[in-house]
Amino acid sequence: MPVKMGIIGYGGMAGWHHEHSAETPGLEVVAAYDIDPARIAKAQEKGLKGYDSLRQFLADDSFELVLVATPNDAHCRLVLDALDAGKHVVCEKPVTLTLRDIDRMIETAQKNDRIFTVHQNRRWDKDFRIARDVLASETLGNVYSIQSRLHGSGGAMHGWRGEKKHGGGMLFDWGVHFIDQAYTMCGWDAFTSVRCRTANVKTTEVDDYFHLQFDRKDGGEYVVEIGTFVLKELPRWMLLGDQGTAYINGFARSGGVITLDNAIEDEPVIVMTSAGPTRTFAPRPDGVKTERELPDPDCHWTDYYKNVIATIEGREELIVKPEQVRRVLATILAAFRSAKTQKQIKL
Repeated sequence: MPVKMGIIGYGGMAGWHHEHSAETPGLEVVAAYDIDPARIAKAQEKGLKGYDSLRQFLADDSFELVLVATPNDAHCRLVLDALDAGKHVVCEKPVTLTLRDIDRMIETAQKNDRIFTVHQNRRWDKDFRIARDVLASETLGNVYSIQSRLHGSGGAMHGWRGEKKHGGGMLFDWGVHFIDQAYTMCGWDAFTSVRCRTANVKTTEVDDYFHLQFDRKDGGEYVVEIGTFVLKELPRWMLLGDQGTAYINGFARSGGVITLDNAIEDEPVIVMTSAGPTRTFAPRPDGVKTERELPDPDCHWTDYYKNVIATIEGREELIVKPEQVRRVLATILAAFRSAKTQKQIKL
């Protein structure tokens, strides 16, 4: 029997979840609740039971799993109500805006013996899995800098995502994914402190650019940079090691791993540039570097829901754990404090 799911908030992301749920074996969306009659009608057109009453929706025993896909500031109350109604809960990111709220969610899930997790589907992104595999391979030697970037050119935050009261802005909207990736890649105790700068480039109310630097316990750095108004695409990933360099373009398998052929490095020659002679920044001669293809991990976002289903059925442990969700939220709040005070914040 499939695990059946009801959706709270049948907007853009909920429609995406519903549309792609057919790709996940063992998952079936059967109902939706919204405060907007037009969205209820849309859900019904898609073959779902539509509810305008949250109480009646949660009393429906035809589904055991609830997806909360409303604006961020409404998550907490809806998650608590669903858990108290005996439902397992998947919440869209960011889970909420305060640590007090996430603590209440975790406690309520434990009290009701229900599964509670957050849709951190980007742990299964191809580019992230490639970067993680390259780092784990140790091909690059000591990796002193990991750089994770995403830049768009639109320059605008749309709808409630551009409003502070709803938890809009880039740190909450995309930073939550990339910070989760940082911990997943390096370890949940890998970082000592964070420094962050935010900017309002085209959006006055919330951050539409941020530059976040983690200090790693091993002495290296992990940089996350996201902006909405950059007119030249930069690599999605750069991994800089003392034995090589890796770069990944976009969200696909595009890029390479570059290493030196020589075990013993040649003495660089002096070259003449328009600014004068240089040896430090002279290019390597031809034939001493090798560029290899990136690894090709087998991953798909549906693996997230497959794990949720398997956890409900008692066959697996939850991959996206509530305590990890809390750590990511705490880091986002520390980043905001750093940006406000212009200081390094210990984690």
